[in-house]
Amino acid sequence: MISRKRHAIKAVTWRMVATSTTVLIAWWVTGDFNVGLEVGAVEFFAKLLLYYLHERFWYKFVGLGVRAAQAE
Repeated sequence: MISRKRHAIKAVTWRMVATSTTVLIAWWVTGDFNVGLEVGAVEFFAKLLLYYLHERFWYKFVGLGVRAAQAE
């Protein structure tokens, strides 16, 4: 069964990877590590929520690759 918990954990772990990349890019562009951290902090929470909602939308309405037996 695919659960909301799985989607939430997947969203958090992906955000950790993606936010690390954003922090490094922002640091590289600005030359200021603190700016990189600030951008990363805002980006982490905004995109965490958006990713989770996106994942749930796909699960509920698109269903590609998800069998009926896996539904909640």
